[in-house]
Parts: sequence; C-alpha cells; structure tokens
Amino acid sequence: MALTESGFPIEPVYGPGDLTGWDPASELGQPGDFPYTRGIYPNMYTGRPWTMRQYAGFGTAAESNARYRQLIEGGGTGLSVAFDLPTQMGHDSDAPLAQGEVGKVGVAVDSLDDMRTLFDGIPLDRVSTSMTINAPAALLLLLYQLVAEEQGISGTELTGTIQNDVLKEYIARGTYIFPPGPSLRLTADTFRYCRAEIPRWNTISISGYHMAEAGASPAQEVAFTLADGIAYVRTALAAGMVVDEFAPRLSFFFVARTTLLEEVAKFRAARRIWARVMREEFGARDPKSLMLRFHTQTAGVQLTAQQPELNLVRVAVQALAAVLGGTQSLHTNSFDEAIALPTEKSARLALRTQQVLAHETDVPHTVDPFAGSYAVERMTDELEAAALALMRRVEDQGGAVAAIEAGFQKAEIERNAYRIAQETESGERVVVGVNRFALEREDAYEPLRVDPAIEARQCAALARLRAERGGPAVTAALAALKEAAAGTANVLYPMKEALRARATVGEVCGALREVWGTYEPSGSTW
Repeated sequence: MALTESGFPIEPVYGPGDLTGWDPASELGQPGDFPYTRGIYPNMYTGRPWTMRQYAGFGTAAESNARYRQLIEGGGTGLSVAFDLPTQMGHDSDAPLAQGEVGKVGVAVDSLDDMRTLFDGIPLDRVSTSMTINAPAALLLLLYQLVAEEQGISGTELTGTIQNDVLKEYIARGTYIFPPGPSLRLTADTFRYCRAEIPRWNTISISGYHMAEAGASPAQEVAFTLADGIAYVRTALAAGMVVDEFAPRLSFFFVARTTLLEEVAKFRAARRIWARVMREEFGARDPKSLMLRFHTQTAGVQLTAQQPELNLVRVAVQALAAVLGGTQSLHTNSFDEAIALPTEKSARLALRTQQVLAHETDVPHTVDPFAGSYAVERMTDELEAAALALMRRVEDQGGAVAAIEAGFQKAEIERNAYRIAQETESGERVVVGVNRFALEREDAYEPLRVDPAIEARQCAALARLRAERGGPAVTAALAALKEAAAGTANVLYPMKEALRARATVGEVCGALREVWGTYEPSGSTW
C-alpha cells in the first residue's frame, strides 16, 4: 500500500466512512471563517491572484538590480531577495570567513551603499519586497528603510517581509550568529520597532521550508514551524506586547512538494491548528491574529541535475499544490537550480508557470476546490493529529527553544531524511531521471556562472567606504549600539544610526557579538 510523505496509508478509495467524527458545520465552515480550514479570505483568488514573487540575488548589487528590473517588467508583483552566505552570517565581504563565498548564493550587501545600488530605480512604495535573511534581519530591514527614506518614502508606505526566523536556523539551516536568548530579544525589538515605524511590514516569516529541505516530513514541517511560532509569540508577550498588536503581522513560509494531495491537506491543517492556538492559548480576538498567512516556495530539494527539464513539470505540480492549498504568495523555482543559479530564461519560465496557473486554468475561479473531498479531508485530519502530537512532544521538553537546545527537532528531521535517502537508494522511492528512466548521456547545459572577480571588487569597495566615511561617527554609533544591547533599550534605533553612518553589516554584527556572544550547537542525538 502506498504511503503519504508523513507515513499514513493512502487508501484506494475514500468515502464518508473515512471521515468518522467529522462535523462539516464545525470543522469545515466557509472560507474566511474560523478556523480557516478553507482559506483565510472569503473570496481568495476570485478577487485577485496570489502575489507572484521570484527569489533572486547573485553577485553584486548592480547585477541583482538588473535582474529585479527584468522580473518587474516581466509581470512579477513582488521581489524576493537572496543574500550571500557572508551577509547571512553577519560578515563583511573582506572577512577571512567570507573568502570564496562572496556573491555565490545571493547578493553581497555590506553597507548602505550596496543596498542603495540594489534598489536603484525601483520605487519602494510600489513594490512589496521579501528578504530571506534571519540572524541579521533587523540590519537589512533598516538598510532598506534608509534607502526608502532617501527616495522620500516613509516607513508607513513600505510593504514586505523579513524572514527573521532564527529558531529554524538552529534546527535545520545553520546561518545563526547569536545564542537563542539574544536572538529572540532582537526579534522582539524588531516587532516593536516595526509596529511604531514600519507598521505594514511583516516582521517575521516563520519557516518550515528549510526544515522540509533538510528532510522533514509534512507533519514535522507543520509541527516544528508552529512550535517556533508559539515561541515567538511568547517572547513578544514576555516583552510586554499585546497579542493583537503584533500577531496580525506574523506570517509563515512553507514548501510545496510534488505530493499534491498531502500538500493541500498540510496547508489546511496548519491553518486550523494555528487559529485554535492563537485563540485558545493566547486569547487573541482580532481575526487577523488567528489567520495563518503564508508564502510558499516549490521544493528545491526535489529538483534534479539529471534531465533538468523535468523540473519544469515538478515545479508546475508543486505550484498547483500551493495554489489549491490557499497560499498568499508563491515563488516557483527555476528548472536549472539543481545545477547553478538560474539563468534569465529559466527565471522567466518559472514566473510564466505561475502566470499560466493564474490566467489559463479554472483553479482561481472557485475558492478551495478540494473542500469536502473524502481523501483530502481525511489527510487533513491525519496531518493535524500527527502535527499536534509532535507539538506536544516539543512542549513536554519545555517549548521550542529547550527542544532545540536538546537537539530534538534536528534529530527527528535527520531520522526522516535518512529514511528518504534509503528509499531513494533502494529504488522504492522513484525519482524520474535519477533511479528510473535515466539517460546514458545527459544533454549539455551551460549554467550561469558568478564572476570570481566579484569578491575582489566588493573588498575594494569596502576599503573605499572605510576611507571615505567619518570614523569617529561610526565608532560612537557602534558604542551606542553595544550599550543598548547590554541593557534593555530597543537596539534597532542605535543600529539604524550606525548603518546611516555607513557602518558595515560585519561591524554591526561584530558589536553585538561582543555583547551577546555566538551560538555553539550541540551534536545530533539520534
């Protein structure tokens, strides 16, 4: 018998008997009604389609700026910025640890100068920007705000999202800087700052995507993501905030796999769990506090370097799963991303995939097409039960942070990843073009290559910046930042002044490292 990714049997036929105990009046309801199983808005895509984001960023800020302009001209309705590893880790391009990584998996942003170039000619009051950045998320947001102010745009006009989800970095990805305690303090400060200064900004995108990429099952993805969400809410409440003041700006980030039915069920179950947690545990009353709004990215881990054109098919199925599941925004991976950074043509094809779904299919014309499907409703119930059971195990260990420190989530994900690897190796899990239907000889493909001279140019630009700027002003600003970090004041205000004085990302993060220290992970426990 076939199994779902979460390990539940897939029945040959589903019927009313498979929904024992299911009360349509209380569990399903209408779109836009609690617990939002059928979607968070009554009209969903019948009013307007989802936001079509394309994740891009490579090399220098100037090169990425050119790609952003192409995406906007091609019909993209939102930008999603990828940063290189040194930026994600809070290091400047000329730091020893940055050697060989500058501009490789995203754009290098060292200072206000780079952020200014990155968004040159792009009206920030008319574009929604998502930034995939976590440990130094506050810094990149402040740089974005400073560039907007130079354009004459106030913080009240800016819309977008920072990922800002450092807990999942400890679990599945590794681009952390500070220990969990200071990291959560920085998150709470960002919540407060944005409420006052950038009120339309989504202050966090709590991510299950990277857990899924590391091998998490759909049930694990939902459970560990929502457990992290609970930890962030508790942190904000402990900092004196009121739940309905910040919860409406929380958002989530999930993967969409090729297992379409289970993915649709996953999104429905996640909405239902979050709505109940927010109302029953935290007493939220604003309906927007109960709504699980989420961005989706198609599953990069399922892309193959073998016969890469097949990834066009995979991405289309994954994107359809996200749309049928009720996503608010979507990024479709390019077919060549298992080989290298996407080319201009492959990025355009990825965007066109979304446009075909939005304009050539009938899917957007009705809300929640799978509602009442025996199979999907049964899978939704199974996923909800499995995710809740895992969330209870996290709570039993003292919550998400304590479980992270014990290595619980990481070990569970590694165990599932090992199972998937074994099934693929044995051929039990079919990967078309890899362990079945493979070619003896692959067609030649010319990938996009990042110019290795970028690192030298970026280092030279940093040297010029340090020579030109006012050294005493930077020193004083960094001292004020360290004083705030050592106390209880909101660190984003002195951080913004340091960045305005042209302190670099590495210098700002270095100042915080001096006060807060760095995180040292524990080993796997399985």
